Amino acid sequence: MRIAALALCALPAAAGAAGVIPQPAQIEPGIGSFAVSPATIIRAAGGDTGALQGARYLGALWKRSNQLTLPVESQGAVPTGASLILFRSEPGFAAEAYRLEVSAHRITISATTAAGLFYGAVTLWQLLPARPGGGLIPVQTITDAPRYSWRGLMLDSSRHFQSPAFVRSMIDWMAWHKLNVLHWHLTDDQGWRLEIRKYPKLTSVGAWRIPASPPGSGTRKPYGGFYTQQQVREIVAFAATRHVQIVPEIDMPGHAQAALAAYPELGAIDSHPALPVSAKWGIHSHLFNLEPGTFEFLQNVLDEVMQLFPSRFIHIGGDEAVKDEWNASAAVQARARQLGISDANALQTYFTQKISGHLSAKGRRAVGWDEILQPGLAPDAVVMSWHGASVAHAAAIAGNDAVLAPDPQVYLDHRQSPLATEPPGRMSIISLKDVYDFEPRDPALADAQQHHILGLQADLWTEHMQTERRVDWMALPRAAALAEVGWSPQQRNWPDFLQRLAAMFARYRAFGLAYADSVYGIEAEYARDGDAIRVTLSTLPELKRAAPEAGIHYTLDGGEPQVGSLPYSQPLDLPPGTQIRAATFMSGAQVSRTLAVHLDSHSLARRTSHQLELCSNGLSLLLEPSAGAGPDAPFAVDIMNPCWIYRGADLTGGPRFTAAVAPLPFNYELGADAAKIRVGDARSAQGELEIHIDGCETPPITLPLAPAAMREGVTILPAQRLPTLPGRHDICLRFARPRLDPLWALDWAEIGE
Repeated sequence: MRIAALALCALPAAAGAAGVIPQPAQIEPGIGSFAVSPATIIRAAGGDTGALQGARYLGALWKRSNQLTLPVESQGAVPTGASLILFRSEPGFAAEAYRLEVSAHRITISATTAAGLFYGAVTLWQLLPARPGGGLIPVQTITDAPRYSWRGLMLDSSRHFQSPAFVRSMIDWMAWHKLNVLHWHLTDDQGWRLEIRKYPKLTSVGAWRIPASPPGSGTRKPYGGFYTQQQVREIVAFAATRHVQIVPEIDMPGHAQAALAAYPELGAIDSHPALPVSAKWGIHSHLFNLEPGTFEFLQNVLDEVMQLFPSRFIHIGGDEAVKDEWNASAAVQARARQLGISDANALQTYFTQKISGHLSAKGRRAVGWDEILQPGLAPDAVVMSWHGASVAHAAAIAGNDAVLAPDPQVYLDHRQSPLATEPPGRMSIISLKDVYDFEPRDPALADAQQHHILGLQADLWTEHMQTERRVDWMALPRAAALAEVGWSPQQRNWPDFLQRLAAMFARYRAFGLAYADSVYGIEAEYARDGDAIRVTLSTLPELKRAAPEAGIHYTLDGGEPQVGSLPYSQPLDLPPGTQIRAATFMSGAQVSRTLAVHLDSHSLARRTSHQLELCSNGLSLLLEPSAGAGPDAPFAVDIMNPCWIYRGADLTGGPRFTAAVAPLPFNYELGADAAKIRVGDARSAQGELEIHIDGCETPPITLPLAPAAMREGVTILPAQRLPTLPGRHDICLRFARPRLDPLWALDWAEIGE
């Protein structure tokens, strides 16, 4: 395979195979190699705490990935013997830059800053393949520096709470990828996650919600949690050792329902009604009011936040602030008249000015989602552009710094592939290659304006990530692709990245990370061929085009596939009862998890909601029962129109129709769009599953939902015989329901004997 061309020279094949991500800026290959063995010593220049920390981290990484324990020493002068050495260079390197020089007898890492030494150590770790013991590192010189200063991930801990241990784990693997900003989303409508000692009800009340559940499913236990100030201090201190800056987000003036549940007098509704902490997803209408006492509250909160987080940047939200309550509130309107403001958007600008001014007076800079970009925005405020690169462009022209975080290109709550192994989330696909192909540079900006683009980040919105393992899956390896976009030179090479990523997966496994292998995954299709079942296997197109040498190997005896197992080259005709196990291999190594399928009559007749075709794409999601104990594959459903098409059903023998369904809570704030959803057409109290032959408006055959209505999880409805018709037909399946809640989902449908 041709190796990626770099800014100044080509990457040596051995270095690329080792799995260095992100790609270094400049590599000069040499001749020979340095042998890393248990006798190798890691040394740091004496008296240099940053060098010693980098040396110890390098040793800790190799211990985990290679079971290699190397001594770490600190000496008063830079030694000359055979060893790995970290030391400070003369001034001249950029803040995070480093030089890594590998000779046959010595490796040195030099940098001006501790961050540079740290990143050099991480690159050196990746140059040694992750397998037990030592190995050879090719002779080379790497001179490296980042493309952007802000290379971030946003973690939403409000919708679902992650443990402090998980947050530290995430910071750790961010550091391997030279990602240096954790934007920590700590407050929203669904939970307030940060202890504020002056206002204890923010966590005693605001940190807990009653999860949504289908009607009749029983009372749920409160769900939630929060980070104590001591826990936050420990996490911030840990992040500093990994050169990751934590930027906290305290959302305002919208996304405030959890705070208003604790202190309703801060709300914009004049009567101050008691609100619950929300269990719904979507855009809520509740805002903070504009009274002096509310600003005092928010400033006091931010003062405690600033005591915990040393970051120069404090995120204040500012997005999706629906102005209905401000417009309807007599108190807010009276306040607006006092201020001489007649426009609700101008009221938000006033709000942003007050808060950003308070932060500026404390030596901090406000960051906000791109709705804050209005006339009057403080020049030191940073615009986080989620509506597209054009908003960052506009901010740069206006003289404000900006960070690119556009939806959907780097929103990681979208699934990564069409495979049924993807966890819950948005159905539209943002693949690994989509993230890798994202280009933050806008050539239309002048050089002076380009300097206002601080960098980029990807966002992990966790509405549908109920577990920490799912956060890992949705983040990795797309975070690796983002890291390369943010660090490496503009010229990138997708086939080479896939080769390096396969090597990186071994490191993920060594650290127990639940990464996604979707880019190497296998799609399987089944069809009847006489008495046999025809099985067609394939890898995804983005892998086929980039790595034609990648191949599928399989077994039929229940054993795990190996590189020496049968190679797949054409569809297989197999008898019912066969168990096929298959995996993708590349460069002699398994790169996908094993696909295991037991072939029976259901393989042909049963189609899951993934295999069926959605009738529409209003708001399509992958969902599971609210208790988190869903099926192996989540339900594919358009919540605006729960309707599916079963294509090409053979009705010649009057086959039986069987379906598995589940009631889900309709916990969505959709505003006026909720009125567009078809309800009220049920024939019974609980509704029916309608079966329409050749079109969704033909007279239906109905299956009552009563057997499943009061049960949680999946229920198989009583079978229904379909009419005998010649040939194949498209079957439309949709739910008739008396009300929005519950949302009915189809798990699978089966047509056959």
